[in-house]
Amino acid sequence: MKGLILQAFVLLALASSFASAFDPSPLQDFCVAIDDPLNGVFVNGKFCKDPKLAKAEDFSYSVKMPGDTNNPVGSSVTPVNVDQIPGLNTLGISAVRIDFAPYGQNAPHTHPRATEILVVLEGTLLVGFVTSNPNNTLISKVLNKGDVFVFPIGLIHFQFNIGKTNALAFAGLSSQNPGVITIANAVFGSDPPINPYFLAKAFMLDVKVVKNLQKKF
Repeated sequence: MKGLILQAFVLLALASSFASAFDPSPLQDFCVAIDDPLNGVFVNGKFCKDPKLAKAEDFSYSVKMPGDTNNPVGSSVTPVNVDQIPGLNTLGISAVRIDFAPYGQNAPHTHPRATEILVVLEGTLLVGFVTSNPNNTLISKVLNKGDVFVFPIGLIHFQFNIGKTNALAFAGLSSQNPGVITIANAVFGSDPPINPYFLAKAFMLDVKVVKNLQKKF
């Protein structure tokens, strides 16, 4: 009997450790986030308003306006997370609208806390992700209007508009706060900067090239 109890505790511990890697399951219908420590209940990093005071506006947001793609990468990501929709708090999901100018890209990046599922609404995108070490296999595909693609949690991925016209995509993410790490910005634009001689050796580049990249980012 003691052995069975111990096994049960071990299984519960393992289950809880797996669950902690993702957003927790809510214990209520919803928890609309508010910045009110006096009248709210603190849950999952946010204060929650009285559920009896919830309204439709707490669960809606408009992304009908295209983002500004007049930038070096030629794309714009419009987030739809708990900051835009307070009712998303504790529900473990969020979304983004991604606009692309012709030949614009959503540069290689990763979401440390979420898997992403993307659907193309307009245009043609080359998308892909790279598997983890040691293989670093590129899994890539050209998507057209109506196509869907999944980027597994934590893996480096990208989208690139290979068409001559604008492109539009929407994506859902399995976290209310998925996080984003843009690879080039993180490596060459960190504050304070990473030692350029270290980066030169790591990327097998001339140190002058690294210093030039750091200036750009």
